[in-house]
Amino acid sequence: MALDIGSGIVAIAAAIVMVGSAMATAWAEKVVGAAAVGAMAENEALFGKGIVFMVLPETIVLFGFAIAFLLLSKIT
Repeated sequence: MALDIGSGIVAIAAAIVMVGSAMATAWAEKVVGAAAVGAMAENEALFGKGIVFMVLPETIVLFGFAIAFLLLSKIT
């Protein structure tokens, strides 16, 4: 089956979604990670909250993956 130009544009859009969500997640984890480590250095009781806040930005990349998967499922 030959692919047309629309399929190529959808594939590029899926790649942009994945790159954008991965970069946003990396930036969010950088900011949250620095704050969490600083808070845990002052008070060890904040370890659990720090771990939870480190996991929350991962949802950004999961949503990006879901959107990219939905876009790529439209190609076939």
